[in-house]
Amino acid sequence: MTEQPDIAPPGWVSAALQTYLRVYHRHEVRIDSAVPDRPVLFVCNHGFGGVIDLNVGAFVAARQAAGVTRPTTAMVHQIAWTLGVGSVVERFGGTPGSREAADEAFDAGHHVLVFPGGDVDAGKSWRDRNTIKFHGSGFARLAQEHHVPIVPVVTAGAGESLLVLSDGQAAARALRLPKLLRVKALPLSVSIPWGVNFGVVGLLPYIPLPTKLVTAVMPAIVPDANESPEDLADRVRRAMQDRLDALTAGRTPVLG
Repeated sequence: MTEQPDIAPPGWVSAALQTYLRVYHRHEVRIDSAVPDRPVLFVCNHGFGGVIDLNVGAFVAARQAAGVTRPTTAMVHQIAWTLGVGSVVERFGGTPGSREAADEAFDAGHHVLVFPGGDVDAGKSWRDRNTIKFHGSGFARLAQEHHVPIVPVVTAGAGESLLVLSDGQAAARALRLPKLLRVKALPLSVSIPWGVNFGVVGLLPYIPLPTKLVTAVMPAIVPDANESPEDLADRVRRAMQDRLDALTAGRTPVLG
């Protein structure tokens, strides 16, 4: 079995990341319940982005705040390797998302981190920034087959780090990107320094607005014995949406 990556960055990187999140994004972490002391499937929502997503950094900070020391392997979209930055992703605990990779991580005793919405969730428009969109129920089937609890981690605010005018799903389909690159969204956005941009932002770094981030580590969700993967996935999504609704109730964009 190959050595499994761990999303925990080196000490100086972790300190710099948490300082950035705390100072620039006023990041708050709320631990609703302790993370079980056994392998779990962490399920997160996207903020905005492809290779770059503030919610990934927010998860790393929340994981440390929750006292999690068990290694965590992150399942990452293949686009990172297509763009030639896969080696960077791997150094920070990511691996190409696949059933085999998740199986190996669980077999090694790791936690596994997934973002079930993929680029559909990551490329949401400003209007849908506080809506969690999952794509499929594979993560639920994974949890059921490995008999592991699901721990949702929800972050609010990252969708306000730029202005996304359209998710560009129709454009992605017209260009056959779902088949060619497994890319389902091609957002039209306005950001710093790219200005009005079609598709590239999120795959390349941009300067995020100083939006306030709030992350909640939610109680574990245990699959029911007779529950279908689709029903479990929907139960997880609804629980996460309820928590996100609570985090964003009365929120002023960017300011929090």
